[in-house]
Amino acid sequence: MVKYCPRCGSANIEWVLPQTWSKWRCKDCGYIGAFIIEDGKLADEVRKEWLKKHQKK
Repeated sequence: MVKYCPRCGSANIEWVLPQTWSKWRCKDCGYIGAFIIEDGKLADEVRKEWLKKHQKK
């Protein structure tokens, strides 16, 4: 199952420590935390909002 970042919706995430599945790190936005998204549709919406917000800067 694909995992997604809850901040930016990217699938470019990895475990901080593979031995403990409790922390994830997003290589795109720098998010570090335990919460991840497994729903692709929700991740697409998060990604669209994140890109829209960061393209204005």
